[in-house]
Amino acid sequence: MNDQPKIMETELICVIVNYGTGSKIIKFAKQHGISGGTIFLGKGTIKNRVLELLDLSDVRKEIVIMGAEKSTAYTVLDELDKKFAFHKPHHGIAFNTSITRIIGTSSIKCGNINKIRGEENIMINAICVIVDKGKAEDVVEAATKAGARGGTIINARGSGIHETSKLFSMDIEPEKEIVLILAENSITEAIVSSIKEKLEIDKPGNGIIFIQHVDKAYGLY
Repeated sequence: MNDQPKIMETELICVIVNYGTGSKIIKFAKQHGISGGTIFLGKGTIKNRVLELLDLSDVRKEIVIMGAEKSTAYTVLDELDKKFAFHKPHHGIAFNTSITRIIGTSSIKCGNINKIRGEENIMINAICVIVDKGKAEDVVEAATKAGARGGTIINARGSGIHETSKLFSMDIEPEKEIVLILAENSITEAIVSSIKEKLEIDKPGNGIIFIQHVDKAYGLY
């Protein structure tokens, strides 16, 4: 008998929508084969002169994270776009990245698929920046200066008073903010360099940047 775990290709789906829509996303995804998901609270950054005058330029967002087998993930992304119209302005963003390994379930082998919305050779990256609370706006400003269209800011915290989550050995506490930026491969390095320079990321304790390749995305344009 072969007791080796089944090798399967699995994807992580990330959906960024307006506050109050996250539960609808998960409910709809479950109808198409997703077992469940997690919702995080965050805020989007937009540039609109009228909203800035009204002090409404920060929009509350929900970030939905779901895992699925690759073919299911692609089907769910397509169906979510049909249902929630991510291709329309301000309706949200949805994308997926490959999961290389899951501890406690099974080993996963993933491949890169350089295809987004039917177009070949268009590469999108997810840039994730972790900084001290209050510096997220500086990250977005630096990224926008280098060509980014904006970002999503997530307030991070540990799981309890005496516990903290860790990412790359860095504590994720209430004093931290996570900025998620999606950008074309051609301007990713410029964005990262701009953030590094403005936030002095190379100095210890000033933050962490990591980049993931996005296999498929909706709502970016």
